[in-house]
Amino acid sequence: MPNKNLLINRIAVSTFFFVNGFLYANWTARLPELQRFFGLNNAQLGSVLFCIALGSMAAMPFAGWLGSKFGSDTIVKITALLFCVAIPLVAISQNEWIIRLCFFFLGAASGSMDVTMNGQAVLVERLWGKVIFSSFHAVFSIGMAIGAAVGGVFSSYQVPLQSHLFVISISGVLLSIWASTKLIKDIPTANEAVVSESKTDKFLALKTILPFGIIAFCCMTGEGSMVDWSAIFMNKVVGQSEVLSAWAFGAFGVSMTIGRVFGDYFTLKLGKQKLMLIDALLSIAGLGISLAFVSVWSTFLGFFLVGLGLSTIVPIVFSSAGNLKNISPSAGISMATSIGYTGFFIGPPTIGYLAEAFGLRVGLGFVLFLFVLMAVIITFISSNKDKSN
Repeated sequence: MPNKNLLINRIAVSTFFFVNGFLYANWTARLPELQRFFGLNNAQLGSVLFCIALGSMAAMPFAGWLGSKFGSDTIVKITALLFCVAIPLVAISQNEWIIRLCFFFLGAASGSMDVTMNGQAVLVERLWGKVIFSSFHAVFSIGMAIGAAVGGVFSSYQVPLQSHLFVISISGVLLSIWASTKLIKDIPTANEAVVSESKTDKFLALKTILPFGIIAFCCMTGEGSMVDWSAIFMNKVVGQSEVLSAWAFGAFGVSMTIGRVFGDYFTLKLGKQKLMLIDALLSIAGLGISLAFVSVWSTFLGFFLVGLGLSTIVPIVFSSAGNLKNISPSAGISMATSIGYTGFFIGPPTIGYLAEAFGLRVGLGFVLFLFVLMAVIITFISSNKDKSN
């Protein structure tokens, strides 16, 4: 049984995951109101939101380097506070370029916090002595669900955007300050600093992490696609109402949360590689059912299976990348996330272009192909591991 101090460390790191999901969902829940406040059309809003992606992609490698050099415990404190500060900034101006700058800052802070809090999660898992990584991502999903509900309450009572975002930002600051005092001291060892020593070391590190990064890319492309296209698929392809279409995304989100809550149990039971392969097969089966049998129930069932399948892949990938030999947790995770998160940003627009030209079923067929590729790479990693044993 882990000691009391380690339990507090785990709760503190979980707090950062909760804050990240809770704050992010609060502002996204009021995105239609933000769009009206900004006075932007859909295309302009899309380009503004892309600034979040640019900020994240620019900051993640730098956050990993800082975490390797100064320790993830130091950097996550700073990035969490920056993220809390960034939330109310999204509604301070109606100038398009100031909006872009604020969203870039939001993406940079969020991405940096993501890398360093996952680095801390790796350290807690090491000391805990068994697989617990998925539980941190489950707390993130719970934070997202609660944040979306809180955002809906603020919206229903017509609380001004600035007031709403300021209040939840303060709550995030207070939680982060408490959690910052309960972190594990991260002191990178000499053999974990190799990523930043030379070009050869960087190449070897990238070669080691690349398969995990590609798996994360395929998974996150699928996750981003479900977020952006699941409701539209139910509405446009299956031909159902907007209310029922929203529930299609809900089925995916609920199954993601369920999968992460029980993810650690199944990881211990089955092992990382076997569970990832089952996850990939569930994703393939789920999306295949949705695309092959166009009906309400096949769509609900398919999207639910996709959510279950994708739920534990990213936690396993991050845990594996953070525990690779000769690479610090923050550096390993930053490299995997930098590759993986491109799926969030490149995937959905790619599907949009394919859908425009060939239909949404073909567009989502691209995601199905990535799920198959993911299964192949997982099989390759597993076979290589068996040969080395």
